[in-house]
Amino acid sequence: MAGWLRNGTEIDLDSDYRYSLIDGTFIISNPSELRDSGLYQCLATNSFGSILSREATLQFAYLGNFSGRTRSAVSVREGQGVVLMCSPPPHSPEIIYSWVFNEFPSFVAEDSRRFISQETGNLYISKVQTSDVGSYICLVKNAVTNARVLSPPTPLTLRNDGVMGEYEPKIEVHFPFTVTAAKGTTVKMECFALGNPVPTITWMKVNGYIPSKSRLRKSQAVLEIPNLQLDDAGIYECTAENSRGKNSFRGQLQIFTYPHWVQKLNDTQLDSGSPLQWECKATGKPRPTYRWLKNGVPLLPQSRVDTVNGILAIHSVNQSDAGMYQCLAENKYGAIYASAELKILASPPSFELNQVKKSIIVTKDRGVLIECKPQGSPKPAISWRKGDKAVRANKRIAILPDGSLRILNASKADEGKYICQGVNIFGSAEIIASLSVKEPTRIELTPKRTELTVGESIVLNCKAIHDASLDVTFYWTLKGQPIDFEKEGGHFESIRAQASSADLMIRNILLMHAGRYGCRVQTTADSVSDEAELLVRGPPGPPGVVIVEEITESTATLSWSPATDNHSPISSYNLQARSPFSLGWQTVKTVPEVITGDMESAMAVDLNPWVEYEFRVVATNPIGTGDPSIPSRMIRTNEAVPKTAPSNVSGRSGRRHELVIAWEPVSEEFQNGEGFGYIVAFRPNGTRGWKEKMVTSSEASKFIYRDESVPPLTPFEVKVGVYNNKGDGPFSQIVVICSAEGEPTAAPIDVTATSVSVSEIFVVWKHVKESLGRPQGFEISYWKDTEPEDSVETVRTRGNESFVMLTGLEGNTLYHLTVRAYNGAGYGPPSREASATTKRHPPREPPGNLRWEQQGSQVSLDWEPVRPLANESEVMGYKVFYRQEGHSKGQVIETQKPQAVVPLPEAGVYIIEVRAYSEGGDGTASSQIKVPSYSGGKITSAQSTLHSLSKWSSVTLLLALMLPSSSW
Repeated sequence: MAGWLRNGTEIDLDSDYRYSLIDGTFIISNPSELRDSGLYQCLATNSFGSILSREATLQFAYLGNFSGRTRSAVSVREGQGVVLMCSPPPHSPEIIYSWVFNEFPSFVAEDSRRFISQETGNLYISKVQTSDVGSYICLVKNAVTNARVLSPPTPLTLRNDGVMGEYEPKIEVHFPFTVTAAKGTTVKMECFALGNPVPTITWMKVNGYIPSKSRLRKSQAVLEIPNLQLDDAGIYECTAENSRGKNSFRGQLQIFTYPHWVQKLNDTQLDSGSPLQWECKATGKPRPTYRWLKNGVPLLPQSRVDTVNGILAIHSVNQSDAGMYQCLAENKYGAIYASAELKILASPPSFELNQVKKSIIVTKDRGVLIECKPQGSPKPAISWRKGDKAVRANKRIAILPDGSLRILNASKADEGKYICQGVNIFGSAEIIASLSVKEPTRIELTPKRTELTVGESIVLNCKAIHDASLDVTFYWTLKGQPIDFEKEGGHFESIRAQASSADLMIRNILLMHAGRYGCRVQTTADSVSDEAELLVRGPPGPPGVVIVEEITESTATLSWSPATDNHSPISSYNLQARSPFSLGWQTVKTVPEVITGDMESAMAVDLNPWVEYEFRVVATNPIGTGDPSIPSRMIRTNEAVPKTAPSNVSGRSGRRHELVIAWEPVSEEFQNGEGFGYIVAFRPNGTRGWKEKMVTSSEASKFIYRDESVPPLTPFEVKVGVYNNKGDGPFSQIVVICSAEGEPTAAPIDVTATSVSVSEIFVVWKHVKESLGRPQGFEISYWKDTEPEDSVETVRTRGNESFVMLTGLEGNTLYHLTVRAYNGAGYGPPSREASATTKRHPPREPPGNLRWEQQGSQVSLDWEPVRPLANESEVMGYKVFYRQEGHSKGQVIETQKPQAVVPLPEAGVYIIEVRAYSEGGDGTASSQIKVPSYSGGKITSAQSTLHSLSKWSSVTLLLALMLPSSSW
């Protein structure tokens, strides 16, 4: 439930129709300044008490009108200072001032001579000029509503009794003697003076420095300090100065802070009769004072209640003290509230259900603690009895301050029923505990210490000797952690063969399984445990990080920290390296050659210069080789003169007067340094001096030397060397290479072209042998008679072949062609042009009306002759194609007449078709016929329909073929 207060008085919600309350929210319809402005607080109430909210201020923003009274003119001498008063109308809250000169919207611009104070609204002109004469209107704007009003005009005129002489500054605008502002806000301090000449404003902080975050505004007339902090406080001084003198003003800036909690209240529960002490602490400047409220009402001092400096003390609480309390910390700038509930407890003793009756089992000579913690307020008094007799304290038996009963070195005599009773003013309650004393449990774990090799298996046996009335449970641990049998990959198995014994089977043991194994036996009375140690021998672990101590052109001195030997001494280390040119990790030669297990450094040798290497070390012991170390950092060996010469130096074909020298580039692995290149040296056979040329590209594989004076096929001695920034390396072996022979000079002769078919022309030529420019082959260019020259197609031959078959041509078409020789230097001249016309197409009409008569093992055929069209080749004869059904190969019979006899040597069915042939090739095939072959009888094409009836079975067909024709 919520209620509301205005200015400390509770609001009667029924007293005004404008008031309504919805879910604690207070709503005022049509609020007015006269009736509704003030300080509001919410009072929240429930069954635990009431608390007050912080205060909220309701203000009304407004802006009245200026007085309509005419303002009299202000008359000054030229050079004199003047103040024009704004006299603003009533307003709330702040307003912003500006001045209109003569008519709206021409505003007065502020500069070193003119200033508008945002504190008073007045316009200050330090030295009047003739341009200032005119009408001035003060314009004010409400910062909240943005409403604007204009004052009546104030005329400014110049007197005609002379010009004002120079005079010292007079400070007309200054900040208060004491400026107070909140921490974290922005403060603006004004300072402006009249004077002739126009004064200059400067600022300083007495006994300190003006904060660097400060800004000077309006020609230094306003000092603005943002985000105020406590150390910004102090005395500030502004000085106005001109050539006639100076004046100063000092004022103090004080920073205040709102109260802020350092220590709040916490909800508290107390037993009736207990003392209460609550403390709340807050910081603030000025230092806050404290007030206390109970259920929203000021808490007054009483005989039991004291309130001093934020501390509330109640000497002995009772039920009337229950409720909601608030601590109020306030200074003149604000107030903060802290709330807490005080609950007074009053109830008879009671025990939780699980405490009312319980059985306790303990082993001989062990201690036991029987708890007794009844709930109740005030705190119950505790007493113990065994059976009907009160428990008396002695050296072994004690009632602890929390009410628990402790028995040391328990024996059979301590068995029995123990009753604990709790009593307070509201009643009493009891619990009963039955104590049994058993023989202590003992444990035997075997074997105690064992050494194994990786891959072996072992069984650990854990036996418990215990009181027969107690059940036992076994728990296994490794290195103090419970063994998870599900997650150990089948290496561990727990076997419970007997009630008082358990085995741990470890199969295929790993290095990680070494350590101390624990067996714990748990009974309802006690828990005992024992440990056994397993040592596991295995291959070594990885050596420590490899460090490169020293690097040269071909060696690297390395060191590492030893690998763990896993209980089998390390016999040797193996040093491996990897580079961009190696296939993975490779063993490297070392000094010493064998690195024994007690060594921690060695030198890798026979490395290639200027190659990036990584190194790692692998340890070996009698059981095996371990994992490699982490690789060393990548390091490059030093540069050196190259030692590897190019291989496969040879010549290549080139143009006339060229010597083309080729080689296989040297791999980057053997370049040995930066600036790698090649030195090509050559000289004509029989001469002494070498001509050398530098090739700066490390990837180069060819060099061309051109000299017009060098005859073709001149033999040269050639060698190719290497170099880098460190110097020159070796040359390859000397080889003899001839200069280019030049392109062929003679054209082929006796070129003939012969049409072979519809799409083929056979070309033959002869080549005149020449001493220079031997051809590597010939190029044949050919084109249709009807097409332009740029549609030429070419085909090439290689070697000494002097013929070619042109294929893929169009039929009945005239082609022209030339032949020219070529080699690596270029092309020779073309031959004289030759021509040929491809054959006409073969007839498209197939042989028709194919008739046949079969007698024994042969068949007689005849057909109608084929008549070609005008653009087709003449028929030269016919081809009869025949094959056995089911076979891919067949035979052909040629005949000039439209008839033929075909032998059918084997029994079966033959497939036969006929084509006309001409010089243009074979024509279209006739339709296929199928002819049976067997001994005796006669069959004609008129009867052949019998053999194509698909409804006859193969057996019926065979019988029909075997019968003489007269019986069909």
